Amino acid sequence: MPKILIVGGGYAGFYTAWKLEKHLRRGEAEVVMVDPLPYMTYLPFLPEVAAGSIEPRHAVVSHRRHLKRTKLVTAKVTGIDHANKTATITPEGGEPWEYHYDQIVVTAGSVSRTFPIPGIADNAIGMKSIEEAVAVRDTLIGNFEKAAALSKDNPLRKRLLTTVVVGGGFAGIETFAELRSLANSLLEKFPEITFDETHFHLIEAMGRIMPEVSLETSEWVLKDLAKRGAHVHLDTQVTSAVDGRVEVSTGEAYETDLIIWTAGVMANPIVVNGGDLPKEARGRISAQADLRVVDADGNVVEGAWTAGDVAAVPDLTGGGVGGMCVPNAQHAVRQAKRLAKNLVAVIRGEAPVDYVHKNLGAVAGLGLYNGAFQSGKIALKGFVAWVAHRGYHGLAMPSWERKWRVIWGWVLNFFLGRDTVQLGTTQTPRVFFETYASRPKPKVEEQPAPAAAVPAAVAAK
Repeated sequence: MPKILIVGGGYAGFYTAWKLEKHLRRGEAEVVMVDPLPYMTYLPFLPEVAAGSIEPRHAVVSHRRHLKRTKLVTAKVTGIDHANKTATITPEGGEPWEYHYDQIVVTAGSVSRTFPIPGIADNAIGMKSIEEAVAVRDTLIGNFEKAAALSKDNPLRKRLLTTVVVGGGFAGIETFAELRSLANSLLEKFPEITFDETHFHLIEAMGRIMPEVSLETSEWVLKDLAKRGAHVHLDTQVTSAVDGRVEVSTGEAYETDLIIWTAGVMANPIVVNGGDLPKEARGRISAQADLRVVDADGNVVEGAWTAGDVAAVPDLTGGGVGGMCVPNAQHAVRQAKRLAKNLVAVIRGEAPVDYVHKNLGAVAGLGLYNGAFQSGKIALKGFVAWVAHRGYHGLAMPSWERKWRVIWGWVLNFFLGRDTVQLGTTQTPRVFFETYASRPKPKVEEQPAPAAAVPAAVAAK
């Protein structure tokens, strides 16, 4: 029985395993998926998680609940020796071990791409995981609580009420707009803080935002953000973020406790650089249109497949950047579905089919009841686009179980309002225990009882 190893359980990995379970006959192949996390994160929902509009657990999909016939290994693949069809699997706290496979599917996804800017690694936080989105949410709300207790002339108050987002792509703009929306709703609960005291800055190195939409739509988004008191700085670069002081190329500086980095992604370097599979100039694994890995000469590497953000897959529609599919959820999900079908076809001695998908457009949520949508020359803005955003992503969320949780949460928020309770101390859950339990008990010196306290009968003896 052939062994199929899936490296990574994100969009592409999860969908590949899910569809292999559907297409493979029982006993036709053994499928093993390795990922350090036990769930798939639905990345488009991270801005809404950060804004308190979606419960964090509802934006992830449990591997063990939805993959019934796939063997799941919670660990990292730290090496791929495809010449011998062997992968090194390293569990947390355990010794590495080898797994021999017949077919390998590399879907390790991407990570935040950073630059050697002083202070960024120490002070910024990304927006690529559910944990980061929760931390951003708790930090913003916690900063409001701290600022409300300070006098208005305290310099720390302005720092706490300042948020900086770096990167003006879809992830950055959605995060920026959702957090501004959250801050506006918090003002109703913090009468000590005024609107003018809250400062939101987005830093973008290019001359425009959201390259996925038309220039007209992106300019509308800029005007809409400006109306809400959010400042976007174009043609501007971050030069330093030491100690939370964000300095930019225009000479301005902003003191903040919340820096969010969304300035691009790169293929997972641990997996890509830890194996012998061929990669292209941008560090992604090279693939042809049927999602099989190819070498520099275009020859198929037998038994190796790839999809998603980690893969350089030709865009046969001609709409991709540099002729390749852009790294987004639309492509990752559809590539995974095609990959699963092609892999089953090859196992059965049939020919694989090329992946072809024309971009359906782009839709962004810009806070409650506001959004932007672009498909070709068709553009929607405001409430209608927001409905399209929620409708599309509500239906795109994997499994009906997860769809209902998300949609029901939206319904509850409509009637009850968004939940703005922050649980920042979950990041350090032992702090209370250590504070009190670690203190040594004071020693009580034994003192002789006062004479008056000694019973008269005893004293007489």
